[in-house]
Amino acid sequence: MHGALRTDAASSWSQVSKMRAALTKGFGMNGNRGNVTWDSSSGTGNPSLSIMVAFYCRGLHRRKVQHHGETATSARAITASTLQKMFRVNFQAEKDTSSTDWCGSSLRICLQAIYTLAFVCLLRVDEVLKIQAQDVSWEYDEAKVPSLVLTLNFRKTHQFGDIKPFIVRLFPSFMAHLCPVRALVKWISHSGINSGYLFRKMNCNHEPILLKSQPMTADFFLQCFRNNLVDIHVDDVYAYGTHSFRRGGCQWLASDLRWPLRQICAYGGWSMEFSHLTIVKYLISWNDDPLLPRSDFFNFERAPVVKCFTCNRSCPCA
Repeated sequence: MHGALRTDAASSWSQVSKMRAALTKGFGMNGNRGNVTWDSSSGTGNPSLSIMVAFYCRGLHRRKVQHHGETATSARAITASTLQKMFRVNFQAEKDTSSTDWCGSSLRICLQAIYTLAFVCLLRVDEVLKIQAQDVSWEYDEAKVPSLVLTLNFRKTHQFGDIKPFIVRLFPSFMAHLCPVRALVKWISHSGINSGYLFRKMNCNHEPILLKSQPMTADFFLQCFRNNLVDIHVDDVYAYGTHSFRRGGCQWLASDLRWPLRQICAYGGWSMEFSHLTIVKYLISWNDDPLLPRSDFFNFERAPVVKCFTCNRSCPCA
């Protein structure tokens, strides 16, 4: 177009998917055609959702995989064990104030709060970084156990409102490394932020700046996140991205907490029309670390998995 040469990125399957999504949204919102499948006989519905376009895209995807070797690569999902390692490193660095490090204790406390919110609430990093103080409230049950109530003003999957709040109770002590309640309370008490954005840009001393209208950028967070992965000796840090937390949290809810798919979709804001199978992209990717080595599939003497905190069973079928 316009005499410019096509690049590999412009002709990739990922770009095709983005173009079709843009057309679907354009016809749906600006053309007032909604998300109904196109009906050629009556000329109603969304043309981007026609059966012919679906067949063409499916065939195009197959050809690109067969002839060009394209494979969709998602950001590697972060695991609960990796978050636990970073939690321990960050906690130790907070106490050792004499060490010369790539960041200070304030930034590590801030990162830990962002990690847990994105992982447990299945949020995109951009959504976490734009959380403001008025979006957060607290509830207490009869036993005085606190719960975090997070109500977002805007989400990619809920552009017309009706955003359900995230209600997260205080996690047990052995899950402290995943607990958003502990992490957020620690960050608010440490930073003293009670209005404006909770996660702000940092100054040269890695302390939050006073301007309420300048949230931390996603690029800065990603750089810090990868530095944190280097702290725990992760080799391929560039396999991880800002979407690693949303994918990792989805897998954690399905594999560790054994939530049913419908509950995960309702909680994370995904469509429950399983014909689209959007949820599968978050649960399965060749880029993820394997949950179990292939050589141990039929190893009946392998070490037990992590014990379930509800039923106390540690067998793989628990």
